[in-house]
Amino acid sequence: GVLLLLAVVTAVPEALAASVFVDDLTWPELRDEVRAGRTTLIIPIGGTEQNGPHMVLGKHNVRAMALAGKIAQTLGNALVAPVLAYVPEGSIEPPTAHMRFPGTITVPEAAFEQVIASAARSFKLHGFRDIVLLGDHGGYQQNLRAVANRLNREWSATTVRVHASEEYYRVAETTYAQALRSRGYRDDEIGTHAGLADTSLALAVDPGLVRTERLQSGTKLGAAEGVYGDPRRASAELGQLGVDAIVAATVDAIRRATARGPPSVRP
Repeated sequence: GVLLLLAVVTAVPEALAASVFVDDLTWPELRDEVRAGRTTLIIPIGGTEQNGPHMVLGKHNVRAMALAGKIAQTLGNALVAPVLAYVPEGSIEPPTAHMRFPGTITVPEAAFEQVIASAARSFKLHGFRDIVLLGDHGGYQQNLRAVANRLNREWSATTVRVHASEEYYRVAETTYAQALRSRGYRDDEIGTHAGLADTSLALAVDPGLVRTERLQSGTKLGAAEGVYGDPRRASAELGQLGVDAIVAATVDAIRRATARGPPSVRP
């Protein structure tokens, strides 16, 4: 009886463990998490854009949120801010790049940077010491660097730092692509957008993001459909290679970046 009671008591704190997502917490819960040492805050940045006829417009947002959650859980001292779904995607007049496809949303780069900077200032006020910008999309990586550099210069006399974690995005093009090549997939198949790598990653995160019947129809998709690569052989198993590589590399990069040192100002 006593052993059973002990087992139940020890299981309770785990059952009540707070979510790593800021959206799921009340303000006293968030305050207590920060006081308990969760002083790293991850801002996941996605984007709303076309991803071919086989993948949903919100792919980046779902993926950024899910991977940021895994990264925060692995770190153990981090929380995850709400995902930013409105990002620069090209011009409206005339429409360029992904803006040529229905559903893609764009915002000016200056507005995008101001939103991220204001979010970082908010979290600094609430006691976070390391603010990590995780961008799931290649087009705005330089904007994340610019915001981090600007705030780190401004906050140089404080202990708060902003980190634009480029490793998160770079892994998809390096370690993950290499893992796919080693399994016999070609570069023109792996692709750069909505191809095998991108689609597999989405399947591993949430199969509901992909219209698999569209892939199984056998029709080759191309640039006219917004696809750069060939997603027909995509699978959750292949995508899991990417998930594991991205989480491991990003956790390592954040741990190195948050070891206390001078502010990281990158060119």
